[in-house]
Amino acid sequence: MKKIAIICGGDSGEYEISMKSAHVVQNHLNRSKYEGYLVEMKGKEWFYKDEKGIKHFIDKNDFSLPLETGKLKFEGVFNAIHGTPGEDGKIQGYFDLIHMPYTCCDQDTSALTFNKHLCNKFVSSYGVQVADSLTFFKGETVDLDQVIGTLGLPVFVKPSRSGSSVGISKVSDRLQFPEAVSKAFAEDNQILVERFISGRELTCGMINKGEELIVFPLTEIISKKEFFDYEAKYTKTLADEITPADIDLDSEQDIKTLSAFLFKQLGCKGFVRFDYILSEESLYFIEVNTIPGMTEESILPQMAADYGMSLTKLFGIALDNMFK
Repeated sequence: MKKIAIICGGDSGEYEISMKSAHVVQNHLNRSKYEGYLVEMKGKEWFYKDEKGIKHFIDKNDFSLPLETGKLKFEGVFNAIHGTPGEDGKIQGYFDLIHMPYTCCDQDTSALTFNKHLCNKFVSSYGVQVADSLTFFKGETVDLDQVIGTLGLPVFVKPSRSGSSVGISKVSDRLQFPEAVSKAFAEDNQILVERFISGRELTCGMINKGEELIVFPLTEIISKKEFFDYEAKYTKTLADEITPADIDLDSEQDIKTLSAFLFKQLGCKGFVRFDYILSEESLYFIEVNTIPGMTEESILPQMAADYGMSLTKLFGIALDNMFK
């Protein structure tokens, strides 16, 4: 039986969601093949908490776990950290240095996809439509007249590097702009101001099984708030998530084909989710989630269930990929 570290927590506003995801992963592991240990990461503290609540700190020299019974050596890592350092490439770089296999995208892909500005530039280089945007760094003057003159209203103000819509605001009135900018800069030193695209929000999830790519049924997200923000994502009554999405076959095939193409071009690994807005004129890429939510209520597990794949099977494929 292979010993697997399920890393969770992290240093972002997605900490609690990560903890929930990790517990779901642990509960649904195939126990005939894998033994999972929750390793919580919070700043410099990396630890496993035993049944008595005692913390055992990870030896960072080789990512092993010193226990009273001896040193436990992990054979692989299931990454359940949403946000930094699990989704932005930082922890992947560490694991690469010590030659520890992990379930998710590598350092380069994670760093690129987590930065919305850089990812949009990469994706648009293939002719894929993205929303017009302006980028600002902390300390720069954010010229509201320039923003409105270029992008109009409403706009989205986003941290370039964050997940679960943390720090994102929809701005419909210029008076809302300063607060939205402050909120975004509280999460990152680089922000994106993006033109609002009216349309249907659709998402496409997939996982590679070795060389094979399994593409799940699409989900349509209908938020009951201004947009699909953090609260709507994690409060069942505030959004409808319809799987499979009720769209025409041509649009469905376009989204799945594009997502499979981007999966390959971005160098993705494991399970990921691509988000889009389908307007009357075109399909717009919004972002890619390389560590999507893994709770039983999360979108990607819903997609897998509609496909006929259990969580045990889904997580098993991600882990089996490490040892092929």
